Amino acid sequence: MEQRTPLMPPEARQALKTPRAAAIAGIVFSVLLGMSLLIIRIALPTTPHEAGPWLSDPALKNAVLFALSLVPFAGIAFLWFIGVIRDRMGAQEDRFFATVFLGSGLLFIALLFVDIAITAGLLGAQSVNTDLWRFGHSVMALMTSYALKMAAVFMISTATITLRTAFMPRWLGWLGYAIAAILLLGAGLVPWVELLFPTWTLLISVHLLLVKLPAPTD
Repeated sequence: MEQRTPLMPPEARQALKTPRAAAIAGIVFSVLLGMSLLIIRIALPTTPHEAGPWLSDPALKNAVLFALSLVPFAGIAFLWFIGVIRDRMGAQEDRFFATVFLGSGLLFIALLFVDIAITAGLLGAQSVNTDLWRFGHSVMALMTSYALKMAAVFMISTATITLRTAFMPRWLGWLGYAIAAILLLGAGLVPWVELLFPTWTLLISVHLLLVKLPAPTD
């Protein structure tokens, strides 16, 4: 007789849908991306006109290369964070906002990876003159601004879903709106503004880790 695999009881299936996965992934993403952005902000020159002495300093180059090596792992953690957050929403998610939520998150990762690839390509070149560095610096700044705007859209959609479904505390939703407005208006203009997104993600992750949420509706 054919032996059938016993079905997993509902309690066991529900145990797999725990916010801890999203919390851990969000914390990993926040720490890795925050560390990477902090190193890059300190090591890279703020303007392309300061490239001369920087290009001849191997210590600064190695520091930036180390920071860039952390970004792919941060991106993987962010994708896991998106997936588990959607699972927590369950049947409550709105298709429109869920599409914007997923699309903006994927675009943020794509633009971030392109930005990192451009930076790594410039650093890995055998010889980079000042003019080429200035061009690459301008492109990096533009890609960073676009990535932050997609992060702002991701925060707006997440905050809207939070306020509509009570998936998370309302103050996290309103805080998401405030930070998203800063990213939309201040990306490329306000120093250190890029650290606000991983900070907000860290707050959400810590909340998911500490607070036991009700089971999502299927």
